[in-house]
Amino acid sequence: MQFDVITIGTATRDAFVKSKDFHVDKDRHVLGGRGLVMPLGAKLEIEKIEFSSGGGATNTAVTFAKQGLKTAALCVVGNDVLGEAIIQELKREKVDADFVVKRKELPTAYSILLHPEGGERTVLVYRGASESLSLKDIPWQKLKTKWFYISSLAGNIGLLKNLVDFAKKKKIKIAYNPGGKELKQRKKLLPILKYIDVLTVDRQEAALITGVSYKNEKEIFQKWDKMSPGINVITDARNGLWVSDGKYLYKTGIYKEKAIIDRTGAGDAFASGFVAGVIRQLTTNNQQLLTLTTKNIKYAIKLGSANATSKVEGIGAKYGLLTKKQFETQKRWKKLFIKVDKI
Repeated sequence: MQFDVITIGTATRDAFVKSKDFHVDKDRHVLGGRGLVMPLGAKLEIEKIEFSSGGGATNTAVTFAKQGLKTAALCVVGNDVLGEAIIQELKREKVDADFVVKRKELPTAYSILLHPEGGERTVLVYRGASESLSLKDIPWQKLKTKWFYISSLAGNIGLLKNLVDFAKKKKIKIAYNPGGKELKQRKKLLPILKYIDVLTVDRQEAALITGVSYKNEKEIFQKWDKMSPGINVITDARNGLWVSDGKYLYKTGIYKEKAIIDRTGAGDAFASGFVAGVIRQLTTNNQQLLTLTTKNIKYAIKLGSANATSKVEGIGAKYGLLTKKQFETQKRWKKLFIKVDKI
């Protein structure tokens, strides 16, 4: 079977717990200076609990499927009830789940997300089977697709290199959103980046990759475009984002949210929405990646931004992910100011 996109990465089962008894206070003992506080030994009332799936492979796969692209997810779950729930959810979202590996010796990854008021959350993570994807799990002969979308591989640079080598050989384009464990192996990662077609990281990660201060976006891209000559994207949460296609630097803010309920999965929603926009523009206009026009890139930026904005308005990593029709017909996504400068 020929796919438009195969997503590769992690899969988790998530439980979202909201309580008015969760409070955020200043705490000099924790990173960021703020801590989630609850009384020790108390029995707290839960206002709301919801269950869904998460993880880079499943989150992004649902975006691509909703955009009308033929999509499969390659990830690992346990041979258990939670793993089966993830598989069934993918199928309901019209994502092919035949590449999902069931690991007998490890349970499905599980996250408990504790939500105080205001949209922030503290996440308790059990990695389980999700980070065990290995070379022996890859059905190489069945990977017939136009694109790979690769998210965190739990630091497995060897697996990443093999996927990239395979893609080069088969002329498959690659979108990559590296995980923290890969970024910590900068020297091993850098030689691989020159083969990535769309690379997405946040502002601090871009500074880490290039060795340039995160305050100097233009210099970051000048260096980064030599390291990774495809389309490069820096996200900066509510401050917006920057995109470089090697010729132009695009800068934009974000769409106005109706409410900020839950940020979980917003990064995946933007990155997969942006890549879906790129794929759609390539298909519609019969172009090559680096011949896309500023209009084409702006379409992809708007789709990614809209997808992320819609997602944060509800609980769960897949809440609000947009269909092609929703994005193109809803008035709220029509206007987003995007500044374009030559690099």
